[in-house]
Amino acid sequence: MLRLISLAAGLALSSSAFALSLADLSQSDASGGLKDALTQGAKVAVQQLGKPGGFSNNPDVRIELPGNLGKAAKTMKMMGMGAQVDQLEASMNKAAEAAVPQAQALLVDSVKKMTVQDAKSILSGPQDSATQYLNKTSREQIRAKFLPIVKQATDQVGLAKQYNSFAGQAASFGVIDAKSANIENYVTEQALDGLFTMIAEQEASIRENPAGAATSLAKKVFGAL
Repeated sequence: MLRLISLAAGLALSSSAFALSLADLSQSDASGGLKDALTQGAKVAVQQLGKPGGFSNNPDVRIELPGNLGKAAKTMKMMGMGAQVDQLEASMNKAAEAAVPQAQALLVDSVKKMTVQDAKSILSGPQDSATQYLNKTSREQIRAKFLPIVKQATDQVGLAKQYNSFAGQAASFGVIDAKSANIENYVTEQALDGLFTMIAEQEASIRENPAGAATSLAKKVFGAL
């Protein structure tokens, strides 16, 4: 029994000796591990969303008509006039799914440009601080890539013009905000929000389960948090 107690105590001392904290990591390891994890999270998010059903089958990011237009759409569905609404919402989600793959290269580029100071702030910051960093550093560039793809996709659907006309009138009366009055702008913003929602989910998953990180360096860094 005494031998078992001694062995257990030795193992406890040994594990504490090998336990790492952020202070034990070199700046280069901390930065490199975070970049690995962020690149992984961004790629997974893009893969999940940039496929058929990526938006429409995911209730967390599915794009529906905004504000009072959405309320009107639900009423139309209840009255058996939902076919046009369904077609329009399907086209909006398909447009977002078509645009999302364009984000990957820009997200990876933002990760590569991250400084050591950025990495330190992210690792010591809130649970979604890496996602916030990517949103701040890449959203404008991704929006510029998304917009023409979304416009091309919605132009192929006759309901796009109908939406813009109806929503434009609604915006002038304050029923919806100006950003939602144009289908291309609305879908683009919703696609961006959905993308960063999924990246945040990936970040949370890696923070909660560092063993799920794709590289040993990322495992080491997030295991130290």
